[in-house]
Amino acid sequence: MGSLMNPASSPDDEDALFLIEDRPEGRDQPRDVWRILIVDDEADVHEATELALRDLIIDDRSLVFLHAYSAQQAYDILAETQDIAVVLLDVVMESEGAGLELVHRIREELAQRAVRIILRTGQPGYAPEIDAIRAYDINDYKTKSELTRVRLFTSLTVAIRSYRQIHQLEMGRRGLELIVSASLGLAKRRALHCFAEGVVTQLCALLNIAPEGLVCVASPAGGESPWLIAAAGHYRDLIQSPLHALPDTEVREALERCLRLKTHVLEPRTCLYFDVQGTQGIAAHVAADLPLERVNRNLLEVFCANVTVGFENALLHEQLTDSAYYDPLLRLPNRTRLIQLIDDRKDAHRDSTLALVDLDDFAEINAALDHHFGDRVLRAVAYRLEQVFQPPTLIARVTADAFALLGPSEAIDRRAIEQVFSTPFDLQDKSIRISATASLIRVGPEPRGGADLLKDASIALKQAKRLNRGRATLFTEDLSLAARDRIRLLTSLRSAFYAERLHLAFQPQVELETGRVVGAEALLRWTTKEGQVIPPERFIPLAEHSGLMIPIGEWVLRTACLQLKRLDDRKQSGFRMAVNVSQTQFREPDFISMLDRVLREYQVAPEQIELELTESIAIGHMESTAAKIAEIRRMGVSIALDDFGTGYSSLSVLKQLGIDRLKIDRAFVQEIGRPNDSGIADLVVALGRQLNLGTTAEGVETEEQRRCLMEHGCQDGQGYLFGRPLPSADFETWMADNG
Repeated sequence: MGSLMNPASSPDDEDALFLIEDRPEGRDQPRDVWRILIVDDEADVHEATELALRDLIIDDRSLVFLHAYSAQQAYDILAETQDIAVVLLDVVMESEGAGLELVHRIREELAQRAVRIILRTGQPGYAPEIDAIRAYDINDYKTKSELTRVRLFTSLTVAIRSYRQIHQLEMGRRGLELIVSASLGLAKRRALHCFAEGVVTQLCALLNIAPEGLVCVASPAGGESPWLIAAAGHYRDLIQSPLHALPDTEVREALERCLRLKTHVLEPRTCLYFDVQGTQGIAAHVAADLPLERVNRNLLEVFCANVTVGFENALLHEQLTDSAYYDPLLRLPNRTRLIQLIDDRKDAHRDSTLALVDLDDFAEINAALDHHFGDRVLRAVAYRLEQVFQPPTLIARVTADAFALLGPSEAIDRRAIEQVFSTPFDLQDKSIRISATASLIRVGPEPRGGADLLKDASIALKQAKRLNRGRATLFTEDLSLAARDRIRLLTSLRSAFYAERLHLAFQPQVELETGRVVGAEALLRWTTKEGQVIPPERFIPLAEHSGLMIPIGEWVLRTACLQLKRLDDRKQSGFRMAVNVSQTQFREPDFISMLDRVLREYQVAPEQIELELTESIAIGHMESTAAKIAEIRRMGVSIALDDFGTGYSSLSVLKQLGIDRLKIDRAFVQEIGRPNDSGIADLVVALGRQLNLGTTAEGVETEEQRRCLMEHGCQDGQGYLFGRPLPSADFETWMADNG
């Protein structure tokens, strides 16, 4: 609602300028209202629109609103009501294409050509295709945030006047076929100057004059000087020139006056004004020998009204194209445009290089100094890149903080890129030093798609950021092969998970002093359908980075609880089940509720579950991690710190986390009894005893290791000395024999 009733509208916005003033007498149209159909699936949009337009008068007529909350409901209303002037139509309703499908049905099935259609959307990503705008005579397209009260009134006024003129034509005004063919035919033009050239040609036909001395100029919205967008006859060579380059003083002054007054100028020169949104106006000079009064004035005004819609469609096309292919901040080609240019390049035979340049720590700059400062940094970097890498090198912005360079290899090399960032950037009031990591890839003569080249450059960039930060790295084929192997493995892992080819193995945990089984650790395993065993250290990191670990982690917990329940049913109860929880899974907002739900579902006592976390889980999130651990422990579930001694934990970290158990990494257990024994296993046991924490040693394989750990006070152990990880059925058998 705020976008429709924007109190911050400037006074200039209120001075809305419309099309040719022609206040019809009541007898021309006996109806005393304009019927407006609002189509939107949100009730508050209906209310806000009607509130914004309530009590407004357009051309001496008030507005009556009809309401539809779905495309089908709108279709039924239109089929029953023949005098609806304007449809304010939401693009996305019951489906993503509901709005455009309704437009098609209005034009094709109901054959209603006069009704004007204004598309509105709250989701700018669902912009209509240019073919749809062109084919179905869509009057306007706006995001809901753009539609202040004045802009909505302006768009509605233009649409109503257009509807009134077309309606008159449908009742028999001469020139109907010419107008329709002009508006629809001209809309097929691809660019603004092409469309304007068509306007000039159609004006010549409409006024029965030779195509000589016709000029069409546009005044850009940004305040720049007007320029010629179309011309016929002896002015044709001046297309794309500024208006002041026009040699004919009288014609130039007439056009300037037309644009300044924002209305038609009929004497001494004939200039027609088009109030086109997105510009300060468009004017066309008509070198007519006969007085304009000899022409049907109403017909000419209808033509202008329709051409205005066409101009706006042409501008909309350019804006959508611009948004699709160019970065709005820096006016550089974006990733899509870069791929297109690589695919279409004409110099494939040349030795070229593609480079990606990523600004280091740009997100931190934005966070610390705000995004306005970040925008200034980006402009400064883009300016320096343009100074160093001259045409034919192309510069593009491919992500928020990454640029691409495409050009001759002799111009784009590692030294040149590093030189760009060797000196600080001057940002007027301050100077800042920025580093960047870059990757380079040679673009050979063999045909390769732009998307593939960018993918390879991205692989090299990731490698560079990991191993050679702040420098440039040349792409090698080995990097590509390794990345493709990871992608293939991840794809196979997804398939294996959803095909239920993952399974758990259970390794017993025993009391070192008595040998009594006190628990088991659930270990994730993957055997492919070909029988190949994929080590966890290969596939678990992939699952972590891809987000797949979230569903896999829940499945592991459910499967472990099911196994625990089966053991309880067999009277093999009284021991804990240790379940590994990844950092990604632990960070999920609903992790605790999921844990509680699973325990209740399988009727497992919380005291029988121990979650194993790694030390890195607390880095950068100490307070939130400690709070979540405390909440889990209040449920009755215990927490163990896995692989202790290999990460970053300190005494203060251990105290803040409030865990129950330390697990000694197998690497330190393996040192026991060897000449190079570091004694870390003994230190961890002593630390656990000092902090009143339980200790479990992993990888116990010899009796000497067991005895030494036990003598120093370690309570529990797991390893091949006691039992290997076993599948569910084998583990149940083992428990029956040893439990």
